[in-house]
Order: sequence, then C-alpha cells, then structure tokens
Amino acid sequence: MAVTVLIPTPLRPYVGGRDAVQVEAASIAELLDRLSGEHTALRKHLFADDGRLRSFVNVYVNDRDIRQLAAQQTPVRPGDTVSIIPSIAGGTAVQGGAPHLVSLPKLSHEEILRYSRHLILPDVGVEGQRKLKAARVLLVGAGGLGSPAALYLAAAGVGTLGLVDFDVVDKTNLQRQIIHGTSTVGKPKLESATERIRDLNPNVRVETFETRLTSENALDIIRDFDIVADGTDNFPTRYLVNDACVLLDKPNVYGSIFRFEGQASVFYAKQGPCYRCLYAEPPPPGLVPSCAEGGVLGVLPGIIGSIQAMETIKLIVGAGEPLIGRLLLFDALKLQFRELKLAKDPDCPVCGPRPSVTALIDYEAFCGIGAEPSYDGAEITASELKAEWDRNPDLLVIDVREPHEYEIAHIDGSVLIPLGELPDRLGELDGHREVVTHCHHGARSLKALEILKAAGFAKVRSLRGGIDAWAVNVDPTLPRY
Repeated sequence: MAVTVLIPTPLRPYVGGRDAVQVEAASIAELLDRLSGEHTALRKHLFADDGRLRSFVNVYVNDRDIRQLAAQQTPVRPGDTVSIIPSIAGGTAVQGGAPHLVSLPKLSHEEILRYSRHLILPDVGVEGQRKLKAARVLLVGAGGLGSPAALYLAAAGVGTLGLVDFDVVDKTNLQRQIIHGTSTVGKPKLESATERIRDLNPNVRVETFETRLTSENALDIIRDFDIVADGTDNFPTRYLVNDACVLLDKPNVYGSIFRFEGQASVFYAKQGPCYRCLYAEPPPPGLVPSCAEGGVLGVLPGIIGSIQAMETIKLIVGAGEPLIGRLLLFDALKLQFRELKLAKDPDCPVCGPRPSVTALIDYEAFCGIGAEPSYDGAEITASELKAEWDRNPDLLVIDVREPHEYEIAHIDGSVLIPLGELPDRLGELDGHREVVTHCHHGARSLKALEILKAAGFAKVRSLRGGIDAWAVNVDPTLPRY
C-alpha cells in the first residue's frame, strides 16, 4: 500500500491533471524525489536550484505540519496522506470587541428591527450588535473576495467599512465580483461598491482609499481600523498587509482562491502564527499563475469571502473559535473542507521573538518584482508577428495555453503545446525554425521562451500581450476572455 500524495490545483497540470498520486516511499525526502523524478516538470515548483524544498511550499503528513521537524527525513508509512500546500499572488480584547469599544453606541428602533435575527441569537444579542456597530473593518480589495465580505459585513451592521482599491469595473469582473453590476462597468470599483453598500444598509459608514496599498501608506491606513480582511490577489500586497498587521497588533482575516480551491485563516500574532509563519518567502514571479491566467470558479470567492466575513464577525462579537492557528482548505469540486493546524514559526522574521523586520520594507523587491530577466528583443508585437508570418509561412507559432483555452479562441496555424508539457515535447520541434510562443497575455509564453532557450533553441521570441493582443490588433473576430 503506497502513500497518497494530494496534489493542489496549481500543480495538477504537471501530474497529468490528477488530484492525487500514489508513491512508494519511506520518507518525505524519498517521496518528493520520486514524485518529481516521475513528473519532471513538477521539480522546479518544489525545489530551488540548490535542491532545497522551496520555502513557499509546505508539506503536511496526515494534516500535521512537519516543518518544525527534520522535515524531509520525516518517515511516511503505507496509508499515510501527504498534502503539498503551496502559496497561491484575534488577544482577548479583539474576540470581545476591539479595545476602543468601551462605550458602545445604542441601536435605533430601525436598527433593532433590521438586525432582529441577530438580536435573538444568544451569542450576539444587543451587546454583540452594538459591538458590530462600533467596529471598524478594513477590506483590502473590492474584487472577488472583497465583494461578498463587504456585502455581508454591511448587512450584519458593521459600523464602518474601509475599502482600499484603485481599479475600475470590467466586464470580466462580473462573473464573480457580485458587489458590482453591468451598469457600473467602467466606474471605479470604490464608487460602485459604495453605492451598493449604501443601498444595502444606509447605517454603514464607508471610508474609501482609492490608492494602491504601499509601504508608505499602509500603516496610516490600517492603524485606524480594528480588523483587516485581506482580499488581495498578489504576493507583494499580501506580505505587506501581514507585516503591517503584525506591527500594529491587528488581526488579519486571510482568504485566497485559485480555480476550484480556496484557503482561509486568521493571522493574529498575539495569539498565533502570521502569514509569514505559513509562507516565509513568496514564490518567484510568474511561477504561480494569477486568476487571470489560471481562472477561478465564479462562486468560489463567494464562499471564501463569506468565510472571511464570518470570521470577522466572530472576532468582533467574541463568539465561537476563530481560525487562529488553523488553515481551512476548500475543494469545490469535491465539496470538501479540510483543516490543517498551523504552528508559530519561532524564527519568523516578523512575529518571532527576535524579529528582523521591524518596519515595512520594499515588498515589490522582496517578491522579486522588477528583478525578472530582461526580455529586450525577445518579444514581438501582434502586428509585427502578422507581417512576419505573411512573409515567412514556415514560422512556428506555439500556443502554450491549456487545451480548454485553445477551444475558446486560437490563432489559425498555431501549434498547441501546453507549458507544462513543453519540456517533455522538445523532441517534436525543429531547432532550426524560427519560433514564436504565445499564451493569453504573455506571461506563460515568456516562461516557454526560457525553456526553449535553455534547450538550445536560438531563434525564439514571445508574443507580447498574447492572443488578447492578437484579437485587438490583428483579428477582431476572435473572442476575448
């Protein structure tokens, strides 16, 4: 009987799309070596160049975090379950209400009627509802996760909601960002969200910050709120929010989503681990695809964002057990929740006993943004490709997207080789032909370019902006997605 290895969604393309594989091994080291040996494209996602397990990949044996043990020497036995969890972009005072809730505001007759289903709950009651009215919650992001969180927190009667966002509503948002609507396409998300919240509950005060959260403004913005709900979609902001919350002693209600899977937790350094305890370092830029590249089931952020709202409410009223020290995993395809225990990292650079991060840093640099290889001369525009292809029909255009994306739209004459399959299919390609790689927006095709260059292909370029740029500049009959 072998060991069962559960494969998360981002890594499934590298194991043939499977969600679990069976591996014969006696230790984690042997298991990971055999797993990456059988599925070679998986190796770079699990191991750094020096052979060490990547710091943004956590391994659990039977739902037990083994990082504080001699991780890779941990024995495994037949029948064990090993989970690979990569990163995907409450003190008593908080559980009983934030410290400033000394003199709680009274409820009007209208509010008593509006919140009557709360008031008859013994764990909420009048006092809990007054705590909600006095509470100040900051939502970072008014998108997929921020939409349901904002709606349910407003409906619950949280007195002040802060919203941080600088984007405008796009049609592609409407599949999952339910706080926005067709009539608000093109409007700033903050304007759209504020209108909806005020219509839902005019008792709620909305404070907006139409700006990118940065190291320069994060402490000033977060300082005046009791709880932060993190709905960001990129790693620099996620680490920024975490560090700011640790420095300001604020609970960070975390959520993340990708394709059909979601994660949720509450990071509060006073009582448990922070986000850096879970993922000490971010993955390299481009290694983990965004929702724009990998997709996301529309209802998934509704589920995870609602969990964030629920955890926030529990922290405010002091009810139940918050997700401090626990990571909740949700698999929509199996409709399955799993819970993993999180340990506080004694060497955490932010919340450990000897912190090395005592002020906010440059999170773009920390996450490797701006440190990517230079692609000068390695990219070609859609118009240039069209003209060159007309002159040279032998030009090889490789589509490195997934087959289901190819079905949505594809460039006639292109050859489909998904990025995850490319290293194993190099033998199919003529190294003397000129090659142009393309994907949806251009990120994956640059990865393909690197693979081909490393394999000795000399004449390789990447289509800047991907098939989306082709649809805009060359073939407007192609659907955009």
